[in-house]
Amino acid sequence: MNNSLVAEVRAQSLVERKDSLIVDLSDGRSITVPLAWYPRLVHGRPEERNNWRWIGDRKGIHWPDLDEDISVENLILGKASGESQDSFRRWLEKRTAH
Repeated sequence: MNNSLVAEVRAQSLVERKDSLIVDLSDGRSITVPLAWYPRLVHGRPEERNNWRWIGDRKGIHWPDLDEDISVENLILGKASGESQDSFRRWLEKRTAH
């Protein structure tokens, strides 16, 4: 896919289902991705997952309570979280320590 076309696409809406995220895009597409692609979201409490905001003129989504960012580009390209297992493990250990 032409990267300049991807750069022009913006998120319009976000819906979280039990096992997936659905993002409607400005070009008319809807992208559905498994929640399992984003372990921090899977391990987040519902109130943490519901606390999100658009970033970069709707080129991404940010969950401040979970320190998670997902770009529209990565959704379009079908890329799951790139976080390493070690990084995720450390994040999870910090959450369970509190």
